Amino acid sequence: MEEQLVRLSKIMSERKMCSRREADRFIEMGQVLVNGQIISILGTKVALDADIEFVSTAQKEKQSKVTILLNKPIGYVSTQPEKGYIPAIELITEENQIKSFKERTTFNSSHLKKLAVAGRLDIDSKGLLVLTQDGVIAKQLIGCDADMEKEYLVRINGNITDHLIKRLSHGLFLDDKPLKPAKIDQLHPNLLRFILKEGKKRQIRRMCEIVGLEVVGLKRVRIGNICLGDLPEGKWRYLRSDEQF
Repeated sequence: MEEQLVRLSKIMSERKMCSRREADRFIEMGQVLVNGQIISILGTKVALDADIEFVSTAQKEKQSKVTILLNKPIGYVSTQPEKGYIPAIELITEENQIKSFKERTTFNSSHLKKLAVAGRLDIDSKGLLVLTQDGVIAKQLIGCDADMEKEYLVRINGNITDHLIKRLSHGLFLDDKPLKPAKIDQLHPNLLRFILKEGKKRQIRRMCEIVGLEVVGLKRVRIGNICLGDLPEGKWRYLRSDEQF
């Protein structure tokens, strides 16, 4: 039986070594070794069980990429600035960094380059916002196949009933498409916890509007395994090497 060969960049992406775009760039630069041999031709196909690694310079570049966890306040936009509002990235300053005994990375202005938001929060919402230079993490959080849990605390104006919670949990449509099932718990008379595996624009607010509830406060407190914890509002920290989403 003929051995199955697959595009090198695809295998690297599936192994979470880097994104496919990053893989193509490393291959073009001659920074990828396959079974000990440098591969520098785009589109090269290799065996599924091939031994793939970066040369030392590429490995250092990949390790130097940072991911930032920010407690975004209300009134800041996640990505492109809107008239009269400030983008959240402007909060990423040396003065706003929170360091722990486990993380001693020093802030460098180069960390702001190619820093992309991986999962937006609208201007009226606050909580955990992830900004990353790492294509693998971005794909993991917001890629087309992303299945990462995101947890929110949502303050509600309206009469919450078991029937409404059931409707919110499963069966709603947005933009003529069915939503994935959600986990929703009532924590207090006017406080719900939403756990979603998708992130459509203003999804929670629109879901609540459909069932006759008004969102008066929304805070994201967790993405995957990473919790907001006690990170103060308006402050940020680096994702540590011992943490994974």
